[in-house]
Amino acid sequence: MTFLLNFFRRILDRMLQLFYFGQHNISNTLNIYVKTNNGNTLSINLDPQWDIKNVKEVVAPKLGLHPEEVKIIFAGKELGDTITIAECDLGQCSILHAVKSKHRRSLAGAVVEEVIEEFGSKPLCETLKDLSTEDSSNNVIEQPKAHFFVYCSICKGLKTGKLRVKCQFCKSGAFTVHADPQSWVDVLESKRITGQCENDPDLCANILDNAEPTFAEFYFKCAEHTSLGEEDKAVPLDLIRPNVHSIPCLACGDISTPILVFPCAEAHVTCLECFVTYCSTRLRDRQFLEHPDFGYTLSCPARCENSLITETHHFRLMPEAQYSQYQQFATEEFVLSTGGVLCPQPGCGMGIIPEPDCIKIRCTGGCGYVFCRLCLQGYHIGDCAPFDPESNTDRIDTEFNVDPALVSQARWDEASKVAIRVLTKPCPKCKTPTERDGGCMHMVCTRGGCGFNWCWVCQTPWTTDCMGSHWFG
Repeated sequence: MTFLLNFFRRILDRMLQLFYFGQHNISNTLNIYVKTNNGNTLSINLDPQWDIKNVKEVVAPKLGLHPEEVKIIFAGKELGDTITIAECDLGQCSILHAVKSKHRRSLAGAVVEEVIEEFGSKPLCETLKDLSTEDSSNNVIEQPKAHFFVYCSICKGLKTGKLRVKCQFCKSGAFTVHADPQSWVDVLESKRITGQCENDPDLCANILDNAEPTFAEFYFKCAEHTSLGEEDKAVPLDLIRPNVHSIPCLACGDISTPILVFPCAEAHVTCLECFVTYCSTRLRDRQFLEHPDFGYTLSCPARCENSLITETHHFRLMPEAQYSQYQQFATEEFVLSTGGVLCPQPGCGMGIIPEPDCIKIRCTGGCGYVFCRLCLQGYHIGDCAPFDPESNTDRIDTEFNVDPALVSQARWDEASKVAIRVLTKPCPKCKTPTERDGGCMHMVCTRGGCGFNWCWVCQTPWTTDCMGSHWFG
């Protein structure tokens, strides 16, 4: 009897779904791929105004499940039923993951919760704040939602990016994080954020041999072209950020956005146009540095220590012809740094790494020129000719000049610290910088685990005296 009741209930549910979606006109179709943990991929058209509950009602029958038995995962989050498609920042051909929920259904059809919360989470784009700003206590300052920039090899340029998550071990996108990343370190370095692999937990457990937890792997996608699948990735340019603090460029003094923040202690700021000029000037004079770990790179124009750019894709901002020259010079510098030589024949320049004691060198790059390793002239018997200083045609170094006064103003971290000092007061209990944007003087700390009630004027615990004296100012 129970079997027949469940059978007819499923038929009724299916008829209601068909009726509902037959009456619902999709005015702005979004084509989405839904991957399931049994290896199937579904292609469905969704209305951006639909919520996740609607999505479950479409997907569940295709999986032979009831909507309450399905959970939808996207970018490291299980999405709540009330979240709309538009809130998820999806593009055409984006991928959602549908897995069977760990619910238990009673005979009466009621859902009994076992593992997850009823309403799930908000998507990562809604919960993640700006990763670039922290105070001296490593407490994240409340900022606008994070805005990422990437270099896209498909679009061939600087583009806005989207942060995505997958299991570090099985590489499945059906993965939920235990916590949002709080800094660029959490995103760029491995094994920082743990989570739950929803694709095949047993597989990950076998890979790890239960020796360590399951970790998230973050990556970026270009937001400006149709998704090409989970392997469609872009390179994050973490030094390029929106100029939310309106900081002037260290070279021209203009305030523009986006800007590049150098990784020096002072966090000097330059506009992208001046950064390209700086790179072009240094490239022309071959003043880039060959670093064993970071490659062919530059430091801050203000000559700050420990300010080398570690991600060389930032130099893709240069025009294509200059970037090609950058690659050529980088290759040549690598050959020279490893004890090699460059063929001196005009129009060749082939890199050659000969045996350590070899003096007579033949170019194997096509020109076949035979030359002396010591003087780089045609091979000869006897001593090399003396060096003629007049024949040295090396360029004279050209400085990329910056105004010291502008350099002192163009500090990203300093601007943040000034803003914090001027606009905020610390919570008396946990010292978290707090900004008052209106209302009464009764403050409640919103930092997790604190919740301290205090007075904005007295900066002491909130009392009835505060309420009587200056509740509203």
